[in-house]
Amino acid sequence: MAEKRFVETYSQGLTNVQKIVVDTETGVNYLLASTSTTAGCGMTVLVDKDGKPIVTPINSVNQ
Repeated sequence: MAEKRFVETYSQGLTNVQKIVVDTETGVNYLLASTSTTAGCGMTVLVDKDGKPIVTPINSVNQ
């Protein structure tokens, strides 16, 4: 089976859910937020204080 392109590295909440998802090819971190009360969902790139994408080293994602 092929490796997953995206892996979940953090999850918080039951009805208001926030997850951090990492792209295993680029290491870029994304925030996925959803809520059951409004049936909404959003995803955005996580950035550091300088506005640059947060990147996890690929070798630590695939462990």
